[in-house]
Amino acid sequence: MPYRLIKTEHAARRGEFETVHGTVQTPAFMNVATAAAIKGGLSAFDLKDIGCQVMLCNTYHLHLRPGDKLVAELGGLHKFTRWDGPILTDSGGFQVFSLAKLRNITEEGVTFHSHLDGHKIFMGPEESMQIQANLGSTIAMAFDECVENPAQYDYAKASCQRTVRWLARCKTEMARLKAEGLAVNPHQLLFGINQGCTFDELRVEHMKQIADMDLDGYAIGGLAVGEPEEEMYRIITAVEPFAPKDKIRYLMGVGTPGNIIEGVWRGVDLFDCVMPSRNARHGHLNTWSGIINIKNLKYEKDERPIDPECDCPVCRNFSRAYLRHLFKADEMLGMRLAVMHNLYFYNHLLERIRAELDAGTYEAFHDRYVTLLDTRI
Repeated sequence: MPYRLIKTEHAARRGEFETVHGTVQTPAFMNVATAAAIKGGLSAFDLKDIGCQVMLCNTYHLHLRPGDKLVAELGGLHKFTRWDGPILTDSGGFQVFSLAKLRNITEEGVTFHSHLDGHKIFMGPEESMQIQANLGSTIAMAFDECVENPAQYDYAKASCQRTVRWLARCKTEMARLKAEGLAVNPHQLLFGINQGCTFDELRVEHMKQIADMDLDGYAIGGLAVGEPEEEMYRIITAVEPFAPKDKIRYLMGVGTPGNIIEGVWRGVDLFDCVMPSRNARHGHLNTWSGIINIKNLKYEKDERPIDPECDCPVCRNFSRAYLRHLFKADEMLGMRLAVMHNLYFYNHLLERIRAELDAGTYEAFHDRYVTLLDTRI
């Protein structure tokens, strides 16, 4: 089994996840490299320096450019990007949600109109698996439909049922691709995705159904798409007892440091979010005392590092005053350093969480930081 549960505190889990590209210490944060690059100018080698364990890439975007067949011809994402750790590729299913005005859903799959030039694209479970097999990721996500919240109950129920059928097709297609030697990574893992909007009974029933399919891991999708945080936490708590205990759990697209601390408390092992890099590109920086806006005038002469408690390459070498100057002067270096700091913060937040779980002190850590880290200074 790829996942090994080491210990628990409340529902929080400390574990390890073994893959052909290395072992992931969990809980862990996955760094989002949508088009096989971190927005903000960070390379695979930078990710190593800031403690990243897993890189996440976007199936839909890489299918459009440079093209998954080209990536396969060049040896897959690992060789292409020079990242040698685990890579997770999403399925394209989120674009069913985010490109709602550009798509049409049927039982066979989804017809998109490219957001780049408008040309028509069809993607179903088989196509998603074929693209991800070409990319050669460590973990492939099953093709699903992410339904917007709030949703009609009847539509959400029908969507869940279709997502189960699509998952069975994903599993069959992945097995075929491996058997015929068509996968860049013949050890590629498959994660299923729990859906059901904010309806507890749909979520629970859907998790029961996909748990029976014996996958390598299980994700909770369709959250952090506009619903209140309390709704998200309620759904995680409702679903967790029905997720296989011996399989890794992944909460998709979440979130703030506080969201992650709460997610771990409720039994989640993996997280990803564009927030740390996106916020950094606008000057919003995470610290152990809360969030600062480095563009504020009060930092004009501030010679302290972004966070005196942080030992990232940026905080070791540069001042708040210099970072503020770079942003005000529209220098690209400012964005790069800010992204490097925020991603370091997220990865080391998870490292701290693992240490607290190892020590059996996570509850006290949770209570101290869950609100503080999301507070704007």
